[in-house]
Amino acid sequence: MKFAYKFSNLLGTVYRRGNLNFSFDGNSLISPVGNRISVFDLKNNKSETFPVSTKKNITCVALSPSGTLAILVDEDGEALLVSLTTRAVLNHFNFHKPVHCISFSPDGRKFVVTKDNVALMYYAPGKRREFNAFVLDKTYYGPYDEMTCIDWTDDSKCFVVGSKDMTTWVFGAERWENLIYYALGGHKDIIVGCFFERDSLDLYTVSQDGALCVWECDTELTELKLKSVKQVPDTTMENNNQGKDGEVEMEQKGEEIHGKANQDKQGPGKVKYKQKEKHFFNKEGDFNNLTSSAYHKKMHILVTGFASGIFHLHELPEFNLIHSLSISNQRISSIAINNTGDWIALGCSGLGQLLVWEWQSESYIMKQQGHFNSMVALAYSPDGQYIATGGDDGKVKVWNTNSGFCFVTFTEHTSSVSAVTFNYTGFVILSASLDGTVRAFDLHRYRNFRTFTSPQPTQFSCLAIDGSGEIVSAGSQDYFEIYIWSMQTGRLLEVLAGHEGPISSLCFNPNQAILASASWDKTVKIWDMSDSWKTKETLTLISDALAVVYRGDGNEIAVATLNGEITFWNPKSAVQTGSISGRHDLQIGRKEMDKITAKQAAKGKSFTTLCYSADGQSIMAGGHSKFVCIYNVREQILMKKFEISCNLSLDAMEEYLDRRKMTEFGSLALIDDGTGDGDGVAIPLPGVKKGDMSSRHFKPEIRVTSLHFSPTGRSWAATTTEGLLLYSLDSELVFDPFDLDLDVTPTSVRQMLQQCKYISAIILAFRLNEKKLIQEVMETVPYSQIDAICVTLPELYVEKLLDFVATSLETSRHLQFYLTWAQRLLTQHGQKLKGRAGSLLPMFNSLQKSIHLHFDNLSKLCDWSRYNIKYAEAMSKHRGIKRPAEDQMSEDENSEEMDSDHSVEM
Repeated sequence: MKFAYKFSNLLGTVYRRGNLNFSFDGNSLISPVGNRISVFDLKNNKSETFPVSTKKNITCVALSPSGTLAILVDEDGEALLVSLTTRAVLNHFNFHKPVHCISFSPDGRKFVVTKDNVALMYYAPGKRREFNAFVLDKTYYGPYDEMTCIDWTDDSKCFVVGSKDMTTWVFGAERWENLIYYALGGHKDIIVGCFFERDSLDLYTVSQDGALCVWECDTELTELKLKSVKQVPDTTMENNNQGKDGEVEMEQKGEEIHGKANQDKQGPGKVKYKQKEKHFFNKEGDFNNLTSSAYHKKMHILVTGFASGIFHLHELPEFNLIHSLSISNQRISSIAINNTGDWIALGCSGLGQLLVWEWQSESYIMKQQGHFNSMVALAYSPDGQYIATGGDDGKVKVWNTNSGFCFVTFTEHTSSVSAVTFNYTGFVILSASLDGTVRAFDLHRYRNFRTFTSPQPTQFSCLAIDGSGEIVSAGSQDYFEIYIWSMQTGRLLEVLAGHEGPISSLCFNPNQAILASASWDKTVKIWDMSDSWKTKETLTLISDALAVVYRGDGNEIAVATLNGEITFWNPKSAVQTGSISGRHDLQIGRKEMDKITAKQAAKGKSFTTLCYSADGQSIMAGGHSKFVCIYNVREQILMKKFEISCNLSLDAMEEYLDRRKMTEFGSLALIDDGTGDGDGVAIPLPGVKKGDMSSRHFKPEIRVTSLHFSPTGRSWAATTTEGLLLYSLDSELVFDPFDLDLDVTPTSVRQMLQQCKYISAIILAFRLNEKKLIQEVMETVPYSQIDAICVTLPELYVEKLLDFVATSLETSRHLQFYLTWAQRLLTQHGQKLKGRAGSLLPMFNSLQKSIHLHFDNLSKLCDWSRYNIKYAEAMSKHRGIKRPAEDQMSEDENSEEMDSDHSVEM
């Protein structure tokens, strides 16, 4: 088995912190999630996470006007220039200080970055492949505190910045003769947003205390005049040495602007602003601080978000309130509006919530929220189409692996969810929780249809369901017992006692009603459900058992223990068949608060979750580390290690502490510098909703809580501190030929097709093993030749052809063509394939997943068409009945008129 798995997608986390951006066409939303960015395609209902990542959490994202480039800036000011078309990193740059905001000019030639109280203007990266894509043009000074927001005029001649010192500064992007800079006051709190009016220098400024100022300028954009080179020497502030002269000149010009010096009568009139109006959002005092804002210039729509979770839509400059809605009780961190002005994106970092709202129709385009606490458990559906996750927030979420979206959330649990699993049909999800209940959820009606409880309240730590879906078992943490229920009746069938420690893991034999239970008492017990729930075997270990899992055929058990080892057992004879020492492969990092080194801390770490591959040849393990290890079971060696994250914003990522963070008072991590501006995760005191002055912040520790291979074998998923990570086989980018020869070329394959030698062409295409070429050959084969090819095809290529049909059927439009291939291959070679069913199980699962997906889509379409046909028939019958009645009425009226005429004549 080859392990060419690559990072595919990040689910479970839709937004962390930073600013939201819509794509150039307005159909996609780009959201920062930790140290990565996710793109949500709102038209096609799909999501994708870029494979690029920064060293720490992303705080600023800027998109070029063309929509091809993006600049990502993390907490420390390190920037990445990323191509949105190729998903590749083009350049690295370090601003050396935290960046508050970044914005491209509308013409795409420059961009402005603000750090501290300085605004830096850079030339935007072009199509040329420069060694340094970030070239500094000018440096702007003015405010005394940090700058918070940027906006440009439509013609890129000027830009405006807002500051924490309650002032707003207008700067010229070029050396204008009548505008060097202009400072505006009028606010009593931090400036949250500043926006130019369309094709004008008129301004709107919004402050944190809910005040909106309307500024009117006496100069048009066309009246700005460039400063002549002869009159003024070149004092462009390209470095710190030239910045001092520039400051002197700007101060002199500023005095002239404010009227502190006489204007030059011969020169052009200086730009002047006056405050036209001032409005307040919180007149009634119902809202908290204003936290974010966005303005659409064409439609004159201002969107403002508040710390209480409320957002407003106002029409400017009249300040007419259009809408006022609440999305949660947490602060709205970021707001974005797409180009057409129809969709508004709202991000809430406290809950990890992301909304896209269409304000004209008053409906949600997207409403997604991840687990705002850590994920604990995951399970794949039998066809691999869905993933169920459970978290410490007590929620059970179901994700679609194709689209990447969560389509249902169950909130019935009142405490942390410890385990989730699907039944054999894939339409029932079971979840165990620390609230003392095991709940069953129906994916047809999206309801909790059964709840299993114990005679005495207990905390359930693990869960398992047998292959038939009739027996549900859950392990207890505090009473050391295993509870057995009937799925049909919901009654408690039996309580299994015998363990002397908390039950850590349960697993059913896939082929028999035999249960394996792992406990902290250093034993694994095997229970026979069909023989009065008796203990068949007891496996004695040398350390506490943390996880137990059966192989797909049920002939082997793997157990992870507290000493960092994975042991393999024969469940029938209770004989150990092998062991793997994985402590050295964990390679945990040192926490900032640790007093010991990472090497010493690793002695107490172990694997906490195990999963066999679909063919049973490999086993995957994860635990208190940033690594996921895949071992070969037979050889008992490490095959590959996956580093799930490189985000230094998480704890225990580095093996050694940074000496630069050590002070004479100890590590900087031990110094409490207050709550900060959203750094880390806030933990308020219990029961406190707002105004908690004792909230604490901490850095989440990187760890893997659950692992699972997909039933198709094409991907695997892991619940981690970062979210739900998906890794899949990327076969298109890997050249992996089979039985390659000098004569096997694309030219020779196409020659066989021209000569109508279809079997030879298929064999040569599979030997070259290029997906596009195989697809070309397969779709060139006439429909009438499928039967003959399936009969005469060599057995070696039957499995390869069936595997290709299973993967192609998922995305192809030729449903009948590929279904015919699958039917003929299974009919002709079904008996021979049945003998190797164990190794071919991933392929059959993949084929079932593709067929089931198309069945669902087509059944919905057929039901909708049938409903429309019935509705049309009913309407036609209804109208057909009415018409004769109307005709009869008209005939009666005519007859009455004739009778009256006759009576008159008489």
